[in-house]
Amino acid sequence: MTKSFLTLACLCLLAIPALHAQTLTLTNSASTPLPGATVIGQPSSNFAVTDQNGQADLSLFASSDTLYIQLLGYTTHRIPYTDAQAQGFRVQLEMTALALDQVVISASRWAQNASRVPNRISVIQSEEVLLRNPQTAADLLGSSGEVFIQKSQQGGGSPMIRGFATNRLLIAVDGVRMNTAIFRSGNLQNVISLDPFATEQTELLFGPGSVLYGSDAIGGVMAFYTLTPTLADSQERQSSGSAALRYASANEELTGHFDINIGGQKWAAVSSFSHNRYGDLRMGQNGPEDYLRPFYVERIDGIDRVVSNADPLLQTPTGYEQTNLMQKVRFRPNAAWDFTYAFHYSATTDYARYDRLVRDRNGVPRSAEWSYGPQIWQMNQLQASHTGQNTFYDEARLSLAHQFFEESRIDRDFGDPVRRTRTEAVDALSANLDFTKRPGRHQRLLYGFEALYNKVASEGQLNHLDTGAEDAGPARYPQANWQSYAAYLTYQLEVNPKLRLQAGARYNHFLLDADFDTTFFPFPFTNASLNNGALTGSLGAVCRPAPLWGIRANLSTGFRSPNVDDIGKVFDSEPGSVVVPNPNLGAEYAYNAELGFSRVIGDGIQLDLTGYYTLLDNALVRRDFSLSGQDSIFYDGTLSRVQAVQNAAQARVYGLQAGVDAQWANGLGMHARFNVQEGEEELEEGGTTPLRHAAPWFGVFRLQYEQEAFRLELNAQYHSAFDFEDLPLTEQDKPYLYAADANGNPYAPAWYTLDFRALYRISETFTLSAGVENLTDQRYRPYSSGLAGAGRNVVLSGRVGF
Repeated sequence: MTKSFLTLACLCLLAIPALHAQTLTLTNSASTPLPGATVIGQPSSNFAVTDQNGQADLSLFASSDTLYIQLLGYTTHRIPYTDAQAQGFRVQLEMTALALDQVVISASRWAQNASRVPNRISVIQSEEVLLRNPQTAADLLGSSGEVFIQKSQQGGGSPMIRGFATNRLLIAVDGVRMNTAIFRSGNLQNVISLDPFATEQTELLFGPGSVLYGSDAIGGVMAFYTLTPTLADSQERQSSGSAALRYASANEELTGHFDINIGGQKWAAVSSFSHNRYGDLRMGQNGPEDYLRPFYVERIDGIDRVVSNADPLLQTPTGYEQTNLMQKVRFRPNAAWDFTYAFHYSATTDYARYDRLVRDRNGVPRSAEWSYGPQIWQMNQLQASHTGQNTFYDEARLSLAHQFFEESRIDRDFGDPVRRTRTEAVDALSANLDFTKRPGRHQRLLYGFEALYNKVASEGQLNHLDTGAEDAGPARYPQANWQSYAAYLTYQLEVNPKLRLQAGARYNHFLLDADFDTTFFPFPFTNASLNNGALTGSLGAVCRPAPLWGIRANLSTGFRSPNVDDIGKVFDSEPGSVVVPNPNLGAEYAYNAELGFSRVIGDGIQLDLTGYYTLLDNALVRRDFSLSGQDSIFYDGTLSRVQAVQNAAQARVYGLQAGVDAQWANGLGMHARFNVQEGEEELEEGGTTPLRHAAPWFGVFRLQYEQEAFRLELNAQYHSAFDFEDLPLTEQDKPYLYAADANGNPYAPAWYTLDFRALYRISETFTLSAGVENLTDQRYRPYSSGLAGAGRNVVLSGRVGF
């Protein structure tokens, strides 16, 4: 299928006609291209983001009177479209004070200034990727200093935002939800399927986003926007692109990337390809000895043996490889219509779940093998946009998408000749129809409809290593269908230039049908179904008492409907416990209040502070259960306590997010983010325990210097301690994840890392970057992680643009 698609894409590229469009070229005072700047047109609200060459396609802006150009650290530039045209669409930005305005999409599914949004939103621009060289999309999120990343293995990265994680956060790719019916409450690594090289802009929307995105958007939304095909700005066909190579010493990473854009007046296409090879990850020299890897398991002559690790700093096995491919084709026949077809593909090799390999039982390793099989993600998306300015809408957008997910779990106990494999596949169909309409000069309506369908297939297999025989084994999930249908409406009112109000509501109906196989487990049922709905809403206000002041207030609700993972999963959550299906579940609801302030001081300092409180009611949590009247059953040869997911608790989380940005005329800048969150969850007996995904205090502090072609950065990331008493009860039972305190109890020590990075633009086309991460070679583990962070790490990267 992939080969056929590539052949078709190549034929499309050869057939691209040479017609007419316009391209904006953006530079600073040293004529250096400025990537990652946002261009927004008024009154159309169309937007574009400049690429690595500082260029943006203006074909959507023909109906715009004025262009607003924004980039952090530079003056917001306002220029009439006719003036930009007279300048040959070449614009220069001046480095100056920070501004409160920034163009975002995730808050309304349409481009608008962040200063008009009551939610807190953070943006990660493509130029930050150039300097910081994140290895995965999870590392990209972590570099923001506002998302906490947990890792159970190197092929992973589970984000935590405001005390929530996994299936209580939503991932969106070009407006399409990535969450499926088997997104679980345990740690997730699906975000690594996204390629940082192919990402133009990443937006973090904090707090419930259920009005726009439906189920799962309780703690926040991570919205990724990938490369956009750019039309030509002359009668002749034009091409541009880049190639990059990267090396990192801590895991012997070798990465190659290539992208190319070919465009004419009406047709354009962009192709992107990346391949990553990661070796075993080396931890630092200075830190707790509990994290060392003194041994690992090998099967020699048909017998599992404990092998001494020659280098205990090397986390063996953690290496893997990954390939990402993206192809987009765009057709814009006239100023009113715009069509884009996108194909995304990502695949990993097998990768070990490292945290399961460091557990022991009776003095020997518990597992001889524990790996995730290849993680495969594929998406086909067709998007059509129309600018109509009729009775019903000014702009409309239809998005149709099909996604395919495949993942598997492969495990074998130490000394056991039987390997267990459980494979899951999900086909996810989605349709989104979004509209925007201005019924009056100071009013705006945003409304739309969504339909989702997930088909889940799951199977199990037993492989007898001694004989080579294969048998059917228990599946992780039932064979199931999950559906969701929704309509939403958001109303924005500009009361006066200083006050803007926003209200929204969404009704979501969801259905689930699951068929259980009782061959391996004596379930007292063979089918489970769900037919329910959820109503959510939001009410917010944005006040700008002065041009350099911003105040945001927002009340919002969110929900998560039970999915196939909640209702039908069978798995071992921890030694001695097994989770079984529970067909009697309802949705959980979140109620959130937040208040935020932004202030620009003088000509170069911006302060930001947000406080929030979230109550999760009817929360889906794991509790003791019974199966056919039994509170314990044998699972994988172990007598295990029966548990199930139930609507059995409330959870609360509150906290502060603070930020400081500074930019001075001499090229010196500063960036800092600080996050503190506290959470608790009800226990079955009525007490409380710390909320599992409420991370310790964490943040980032950066000093930056930019002068002409140079960018330098000194970066510090940090994480406060969690003493034994601060750990959730479920984490206290996992000593293999943590260091031991003076009493022998597990705890999460505080840690920090120092990084130094430099970027040098040798020419307009060639960029070289280098850095040393974890300069002091700290040995550390982020909270709840089974994998220690990289030790001292030398990163070298070169990029050629054309």
